[in-house]
Amino acid sequence: MSNAVSAVQGASFKGSISVKDAGLQGMITLRGDLGSDTLAKAVKAAVGVTVPGVGKINTGKKGSAAWMSPDELFLLVDYATADTVVAKLEKAITGAHVLAVNVSDARAVFNLEGVGIRDVLAKGSPADMSTSAFAIGDLRRTRLGQLPVAFWLDSDTTATVVCFRSVGEHVFNWLKAAAQKGTLPKYYI
Repeated sequence: MSNAVSAVQGASFKGSISVKDAGLQGMITLRGDLGSDTLAKAVKAAVGVTVPGVGKINTGKKGSAAWMSPDELFLLVDYATADTVVAKLEKAITGAHVLAVNVSDARAVFNLEGVGIRDVLAKGSPADMSTSAFAIGDLRRTRLGQLPVAFWLDSDTTATVVCFRSVGEHVFNWLKAAAQKGTLPKYYI
């Protein structure tokens, strides 16, 4: 059996902001009727949070639930427990038209930290990064340098970026380039 490794194997960069490989992260795609009480109860039991509203992420002690589309949630859990959480979800939603899949090894996750995170993300995304349009707990599925990503703010100075693992190294390098010292427009600072 091989050892699991993250897309950029723990790489980090310190420029205008810090960019770090988040390491192995348990991630589950959950598709179904987001208005279903059965699905809501299963999500609450699995990650300890309620189903988030449109474009939001809810975070608790056991994990997070992110709204990805009208019929899709993205659950973040401990990497080692992802398969167990999927099994629990499948048992809790038996009989419902729902799909739960462990996609942990198909994604890469990066943590951004610093006062310039909005400026860095704005360099490559069409998302409005102003505080009035993008608040803590908001989530965007968008593009970053022409690559599909999702990102959210964990605080005023921390953000999380998720992308497909196959482009993880490219996204990391893009973030490094966008975070070079002296390159921020300071529009959102």
